[in-house]
Amino acid sequence: MPTVDTDDRLRWVESVSRLMDSQFRVPGTTWRFGLDPIMGLVPIVGGIPSLAVSGVLILTMMRHGASGNVVVRMVLNVLLDTIIGAIPIIGNVFDFAYKANDKNVRLLRRHYAEGRYQGSGKSLLAGALLGLLLVFGLLIWGLWTAGVWLWHLAEAQQWIS
Repeated sequence: MPTVDTDDRLRWVESVSRLMDSQFRVPGTTWRFGLDPIMGLVPIVGGIPSLAVSGVLILTMMRHGASGNVVVRMVLNVLLDTIIGAIPIIGNVFDFAYKANDKNVRLLRRHYAEGRYQGSGKSLLAGALLGLLLVFGLLIWGLWTAGVWLWHLAEAQQWIS
């Protein structure tokens, strides 16, 4: 059974996590930060690369035995980081402190240490993708319905000839 320390792919996860969350140190302090809060400084699109990297890390951890419970906790960490990180100013401060990827690696290490390695999490991934497709489908349907309603309202008010 591989461990986080012996499996090269899992060491890669730990290295990328460190780069995103704690690679750099503020001189004269013990305060660490990574690329995630730096990318978060870019308005609107700054959180997208960070979310993508976090997603790849979670998928890698799933393929290497993270249980459904651990994966759900990892996803919640990333969602919290993404949602609060999107709030101007507050989100920037939060990004420097929260470090979702480092938390997820610690969850995986604890999972391995407890001997609860379970293999692939493909069924959980399939369920999550199905859920996302459902949410996006409902969103598109809702936007379409709202657009039709607004169009009819505009015609009734004679805003549109």
